[in-house]
Amino acid sequence: MALPLSGVAPPRVAASLKDRWRRWKAWASSSEPEGEVEIRVCVNRTCGRQGSRDILAVLSAIAPLGISVVSCGCLGRCGAGPNLAVLPPGALIGHCGTAAKAAQLLADLCGPEFDPQRNLETLALRKKAEDELEKGNEAEAESLLSQAIDLKPSGGLHLIYRSRSSARLAMGDDVGALEDARESSRLAPKYPQAYICQGDVFLAMEQWEAAEKAYSTALLLDPSIRRSKSFKARVANLQEKLVALNTSS
Repeated sequence: MALPLSGVAPPRVAASLKDRWRRWKAWASSSEPEGEVEIRVCVNRTCGRQGSRDILAVLSAIAPLGISVVSCGCLGRCGAGPNLAVLPPGALIGHCGTAAKAAQLLADLCGPEFDPQRNLETLALRKKAEDELEKGNEAEAESLLSQAIDLKPSGGLHLIYRSRSSARLAMGDDVGALEDARESSRLAPKYPQAYICQGDVFLAMEQWEAAEKAYSTALLLDPSIRRSKSFKARVANLQEKLVALNTSS
């Protein structure tokens, strides 16, 4: 029977964690999830010390579309973590302390089409590429991200295309950067960073109105980015261009 989790501590039950894990695997293998599945990762004190924030990052990076990954408060069973809850069916999963275990959880949920090793390899390529991009090695970053795309991961493709868009923009490939930014938003229409990337490309192409529309879309999707220093700098830069355009016309 599913546990009615509410995002805080679940009710006390007599069944052991192992029993709940067994029932959840039986549910995952015997039925197709209807609607969006949510994985909640406890980031409270004890689970946090056991690496739950790293697990949250891994799951967020490789989860296929239709599976949302969010942080939450204490799920109980402190000391048996990192603890996760899967809704539906409301199963509490413990001892998910490695990237391999996190990927296997998704494989159990998604079925044989989710290859844990391939998805973790893709994530490693993306992380390495983003490190290279920070060092100014745009061509190396672009190559690594292309390799990641070729692996056809089950989740996180929109993140890879976003990063490759940034790499291509830095290389001066505006057309390729725009294609990647648009592909990122096509894969994940509610992903604000994809529209920020589009705005960056339009800014480089001196298409001011298109840039303004892209940034506005990102802001509608996530109003909190208004407080971001990098987003403020983008908007200020765009406003300077628009003022200069209006002055000259």
